[in-house]
Amino acid sequence: MHSVGICGSDVHYWQHGRIGDFVVKDPMVLGHEASGTVVKVGSGVTHLKPGDRVAIEPGVPREMDEFCKTGRYNLSPTIFFCATPPDNGNLCRYYKHSASYCYKLPDNVTFEEGALIEPLSVGIHACKRAGVTLGSKVFVSGSGPIGLVNVLVAKMMGAAAVVITDLSASRLQKAKEMGADFTIQVKNETPQEVASRVESLLGCMPEITVECTGVQACIQAGIYATRSGGTLVLVGLGPDMVTVPIVNAAVREVDIRGIFRYCNTWPVAIALLASKRINVKPLVTHRFPLEKALEAFETTKRGEGVKVMLKCDPSDHSP
Repeated sequence: MHSVGICGSDVHYWQHGRIGDFVVKDPMVLGHEASGTVVKVGSGVTHLKPGDRVAIEPGVPREMDEFCKTGRYNLSPTIFFCATPPDNGNLCRYYKHSASYCYKLPDNVTFEEGALIEPLSVGIHACKRAGVTLGSKVFVSGSGPIGLVNVLVAKMMGAAAVVITDLSASRLQKAKEMGADFTIQVKNETPQEVASRVESLLGCMPEITVECTGVQACIQAGIYATRSGGTLVLVGLGPDMVTVPIVNAAVREVDIRGIFRYCNTWPVAIALLASKRINVKPLVTHRFPLEKALEAFETTKRGEGVKVMLKCDPSDHSP
């Protein structure tokens, strides 16, 4: 293993021992945003060889069920997924993974970029589910790593304008640097007031809202903000039960869509990175060796920077 990013879900498992129905019952290795170098392959593997640099897709179907047959393997209830109990992750020196879900990296794509394909994939899947297209006006709620990749992907897919909200001024500045057209620092505004500010900045209500926080008030703002006939995609995960203005969404035909991870995104992401059409490098603000993993997790827990990256191979000095 070379580079492994720390995700909010890793910190949540570390601190709380569960996310929804996924409960940590035994010691578990964390980490699912990863890249590395192949050291050994099985006898049936023909597309990879030792020495190849690869990005690792953490979700691997265990059976060819109805979801796999229709191409939506992320929804398979029996899927293996790194660092989701009881499956171990890949924040370690050496790791074994299905070859079909290891993707060779072009020479001009770094290990760190390879690890960032995982969060980038969330943005690709969310923007596809949202139907972002040429000229779209998009509202992104939350300027953490997932909000930022949604800004990148929305702009790449042709969005004419993207407005993003957050509590943190520094995160909104990062969003500006990464392509957001407008930013709103939320303080004490009501959801309706946030929606009104979004409309004012865009000059119209957005056709698409991508909600990346899971916070009840943000979901409410997402519904109020979205244009009639538009789409709200729920990316962030919060409490099991939230109160939302569902009648407002219903009578205005606002479609509410969920996403669960991603599927069929690694080849697209690699192509975008290799062609330099998308730049994810600014996401990484902190780097630590594996020996300082606890310090890295504490940094993420405190909300410092954007993406914290761990380097697992002390002998490899490449980025």
